[in-house]
Amino acid sequence: MKTKIEKSKAAFLLIAAANLFVAAITFFILPPKFFYDAAIIAYDKGNEIGYFGSYPLSILLYKISGLRYLPFPVIALIQFPLLMYILYKIGIPNQIEKLNVKNLLVYMGILMIAIFMSMPSKEFITFLYISPIVFMCINQEISLKKTIIYSVLLLLIFGVFFRPYYLLIPVIGGGMYLVSRVSFKSKTITTIFYGLLIAVFLSFSHGVLKGKYLSEISRELVNSDRVGSSDANSIIISPVKTDTWYGETIGIFYGFFTVNVPLNGLKHILSPQIVIFIIWQLLLFYILLVRFAKCLADRKRYSKELLVLLIIFAFFIVQGVFEPDLGTAVRHKMGVFPLIYFALYYESFRKELQ
Repeated sequence: MKTKIEKSKAAFLLIAAANLFVAAITFFILPPKFFYDAAIIAYDKGNEIGYFGSYPLSILLYKISGLRYLPFPVIALIQFPLLMYILYKIGIPNQIEKLNVKNLLVYMGILMIAIFMSMPSKEFITFLYISPIVFMCINQEISLKKTIIYSVLLLLIFGVFFRPYYLLIPVIGGGMYLVSRVSFKSKTITTIFYGLLIAVFLSFSHGVLKGKYLSEISRELVNSDRVGSSDANSIIISPVKTDTWYGETIGIFYGFFTVNVPLNGLKHILSPQIVIFIIWQLLLFYILLVRFAKCLADRKRYSKELLVLLIIFAFFIVQGVFEPDLGTAVRHKMGVFPLIYFALYYESFRKELQ
């Protein structure tokens, strides 16, 4: 057994080392559009530094840490090993070296982390911030009640200071949990469906109070100036205008399926990188859906695992409201990769704890 564990750890380190090389050379290979956000954070030409908002706070944190003053390849050599160390501490699943769908999803995830976080990145901050939720889940000394309370507080604080849409995750996740307590034939699908309805209700509430719906002031507003541009080939545009209640409802459901079950994205067959993202997303969603169903069926045994999956699917639903394109959606998923990693391998981590 010891030999198998050592083999899995060696495989993980080999994968991490190979992708460290990828992270180091990304700056010299990727086109300039990949570095738009990184340039804003590193150079702050608009003097946006501050304490509230993803850009202002990212600029502040990178300034305090001194990372903003380093060349991007050096930043990659610092950030990527730190993220891999966090995954290593979460746990190395047995047989991670074997080629199967779940492991391939993780290989691709680590590759995308190497690409997207090889520079000043908001997702790097998100990854670090979200990780304590996973460590609370694998720590048997921390009760479920405390884990829930601390997780909700972390998400709310992150929503206030960094990404406002994280404020919706506890609301949607909590609503999904309550719905899952009701007896339905297709409990998993029904729970997600009602999660979407909660998102619609929250958007309607915002529309009543502020005059505009959530997707109307986020995705649709961002994309209105991007239609037809060269860097928006995976743009997400609702089939109907989202300035009416029914248009917003259709837009949220359309956004959710486009981001998480992007079958309509196969029209980008001539863009291999988009097709790869789509295949990754489809397989990831399916496996997580199966594991979500398992946790719902035995919620007492998998209580903390259910918490993580509720956060993940609430996040997926929120993405359906706000994400402007497929590329951004995948990049943001790398920010919550610790949760995804735990959800994919929680059975293996349970065996390690035993």
